[in-house]
Amino acid sequence: MKIEDFMIPCVNKTLFGIDCFGCGTQRAFVLILKGEFVEAFYMFPAIYTTILFFIILGLNFIDKSRNYHKIIISLAIINAFIMVISYIYKLTNF
Repeated sequence: MKIEDFMIPCVNKTLFGIDCFGCGTQRAFVLILKGEFVEAFYMFPAIYTTILFFIILGLNFIDKSRNYHKIIISLAIINAFIMVISYIYKLTNF
């Protein structure tokens, strides 16, 4: 068995036939686990900011003495911007 056998299908793509903003996230994460970092970026350009976002979010829950809110909001905005730009690029070039 491979990890790819357990991936959740995209509901948006299944119902409407159109990729969503997060399409490719799971496959990009698997590529990172395999050490294929460039391919992961090409699969989903926001993968690295998404991982960083979740790491900082986890630190926010673990370390209550520091305030991570500004970093979390900044990363969320940057991540959303990258996702929208890559989504528009994917729609216009494929």
